[in-house]
Amino acid sequence: MDLETVDLLTAPAGRALLEALPPYDEAQALALSAGLRERGIDPALAAAALTQTRLRDKARAKLGPFADGMLFTPEGLEQATRLVVAARHAQRYLAAGVTRVADLTCGLGADALTFAGVGLRVLATDVDPATAALASHNLRAFPEAEVRCADGLALDLPTEGVDGVYADPMRRTRTGTRVLDPSAYAPPLDAVWALRDVVPALGIKVGPGIAHAGLPDDAETQWVSVDGDVVEAALWFGPLAPDGPGRTALVLRSTADGRVAARELRGPAPGQDEPVPDVGPVGAYLYEPDGAVIRAGLVAQVAAGLSGRLLDPTIAYVTSDAEPEPASSGAGVPVATAYRVLDVMPFGLKRLKTYLRENGVGRVTIKKRGTAVTPEQLRRDLGLKNTPGSAEATLVLTRVGGRQSVLVVEPVTRA
Repeated sequence: MDLETVDLLTAPAGRALLEALPPYDEAQALALSAGLRERGIDPALAAAALTQTRLRDKARAKLGPFADGMLFTPEGLEQATRLVVAARHAQRYLAAGVTRVADLTCGLGADALTFAGVGLRVLATDVDPATAALASHNLRAFPEAEVRCADGLALDLPTEGVDGVYADPMRRTRTGTRVLDPSAYAPPLDAVWALRDVVPALGIKVGPGIAHAGLPDDAETQWVSVDGDVVEAALWFGPLAPDGPGRTALVLRSTADGRVAARELRGPAPGQDEPVPDVGPVGAYLYEPDGAVIRAGLVAQVAAGLSGRLLDPTIAYVTSDAEPEPASSGAGVPVATAYRVLDVMPFGLKRLKTYLRENGVGRVTIKKRGTAVTPEQLRRDLGLKNTPGSAEATLVLTRVGGRQSVLVVEPVTRA
């Protein structure tokens, strides 16, 4: 988006049009666009406003009702922090005693919004003029929050009165390809984390696929999942990591009453020995650790908590004879999905087809880890007939003690 389009949307006519448009409905988009043209609405404004209704509709999954008053770009929305996670970022700074936080790569301002919302004074910067203008619009409810079009790395942070720094470097190219090399972030990761020598309270959002090798020893690196999706990793330095450096996983789950429940797992401190889980045969239950737990390398903690063992030393599946604790027991947020094991067999297409036919299975959910078999191809090869009354099964393709195997399982519902 260019500055001209931002000006169109933020001018009185643009704001009025956005308020008057109905919620986005793809089936009505063409008719609505034609109607706006018939009313004499500037075609550029009409197109931009309709794009915003589509982006706002998509943004509600991340930002809830705040999305209805914000302006977006597709790229900015893709990188924007989910509200439930951004709120936890803000609480870190608040608990650390930070009073003025500099968001050096503010993008559309999702994190800056939560910083301002908890009472922190905010200085937000972005090098792109249009993006900075959008952030300024999105932060308009907080007039004390300052947005500048500037290179955040060039700020004189002590002179600005900044005692906390946050950065979310760009991790996609102009074509949308993910950037996996931290040195190719914009700005480069090394340049950002060097700021901890100036302002110790430093937080940096990074891609969840970041490798463990090369992570700074003085940071808490935390992977975060929301309702089963791994959404980010972040590096926290100084007072923002009150429990010290190491790897942690934060698992967030939406509850039936609209709240968000949380559970955190912490690994050993840098330099300490990593626990080594046992490896053994398939038990009565299979547990699939949450993605944040796997990314953080904390599967051993899950196995220990379940009195369990791994199916294979290289596969992040845990098995145990211990029954999952029901939700009513107060066990808290589960960090692994539980399945009851119904059958185990060596992998073989003919054997599996016979098994499914004999058990009247016409629909399958296929999960895999540690195998080259693709679920789509296997489903075609099985040639199942989904007839009325046919059963459904969950198949887990993995290695058990080094051998390719199939586990037939069923999900365990926590009562």
